[in-house]
Amino acid sequence: FAGVAGVDGARRELEEIVAVVQDPGRFRAMGAKCPRGVLLTGPSGTGKTLLARAVADEAQCAFLSCSASAFVELLVGRGAARVRDLFKRARSMAPCVVFIDEIDAIAKARGLLGQSDEREQTLNQILCELDGFDAKADDSELVILLAATNRPEILDAALVRPGRLDRCVTVPLPDEDGREAILRVHGATVRLDAAADLRAVARAATGFSGADLANAVNEAA
Repeated sequence: FAGVAGVDGARRELEEIVAVVQDPGRFRAMGAKCPRGVLLTGPSGTGKTLLARAVADEAQCAFLSCSASAFVELLVGRGAARVRDLFKRARSMAPCVVFIDEIDAIAKARGLLGQSDEREQTLNQILCELDGFDAKADDSELVILLAATNRPEILDAALVRPGRLDRCVTVPLPDEDGREAILRVHGATVRLDAAADLRAVARAATGFSGADLANAVNEAA
């Protein structure tokens, strides 16, 4: 998590997931079930993708990332097949963290306007994959799903019920200290004016996301 700044609360919550991936047997020995998935929520640009990748980096495991829009197909069944292929690949690389960005694109509550049969089949396949995560008691195929959205209120209830994406980690816009930390991380990779007052910039950048701040540093360089 060395390159992740401004999201200390979310980082602390995800450190438990790192521990699970590194030593799942310890959790099972205590009679606990390894978490199957985590939902990352928060505004765009706050670092959800960065955090997901950091989990895999810290756990020193494989990482597969895609956007939910990659599963959206006109032909019924194609999206579900792509989901199966993704998780089959993840199991072959286990332990593995799978990250699906903008999961609301395929996981809206069933019955909502705009949710097609194809998207429902794709969602059903994701649910089946999550339900199958406990099949290997020896952890030889450990896969954990991290999914991100900035619209958690429209997700299908089946996706976030206990045993699926039942852990929700909020990744908010950074506060002043967080903004300064983000500016320092990005400022370390470019040449900034020695007189630059990053604290003052952070104070003036209320409402900026991590992505906004990274762009500001790039523009200033």
